[in-house]
Amino acid sequence: MPDTSTTAPDPEPFRVPDGDLDDLASTLAKTMTEVRQHGVILDRLDSEPAPASAAPEPAEGIPAAAAADSAWEGGPASVFILALDGEAYTVELTALTDWVNYLFLPVYGREISTTRPWCAQWHEHPEAVARLHALWLAWQQLTDAEAGLSGPSTWHRDHLDHTLVHLRAPDGPFAACTTSPTRPNHRVLTTPAPEQLGLAA
Repeated sequence: MPDTSTTAPDPEPFRVPDGDLDDLASTLAKTMTEVRQHGVILDRLDSEPAPASAAPEPAEGIPAAAAADSAWEGGPASVFILALDGEAYTVELTALTDWVNYLFLPVYGREISTTRPWCAQWHEHPEAVARLHALWLAWQQLTDAEAGLSGPSTWHRDHLDHTLVHLRAPDGPFAACTTSPTRPNHRVLTTPAPEQLGLAA
């Protein structure tokens, strides 16, 4: 029969202070964002086309531009969001949205004003999606350990600053959207029709 006199008492239950719960929730949200981003990267690696050296040569008599168009029709040869469609676009936009909501806006959002408009429905503005996605791709590359110690500085100088100037300009993609937090507004501006640009067939 075991000696119960030396058995340690049951430990007291551990309780996380309420003030720390917000920190834990924030850390969990960031971790989930990173997991999603890693999943997107793995999906990209699985779907990347064969190296250029293994790509078939264009048939004789077909100009290089036409061959490039054929490659585009067969599927995107780029990870840029404008080259994606269907489910691939949706997956990429979801991952981009997480990055915008959990990193970009909390750190670089800045106050909304007449000189810095913003739109909560930015994902409905094609130019904003394109600019933010390009910014996110550069962020993934330049904040990786392999980018070196100056990678983040390069990202700020060469990518973030330039993107913010155009994205939040008074005549940028959000020109008809929110210019005051108390008056939310959303309108996608119309773009010139091809015939207006002299491009009609």
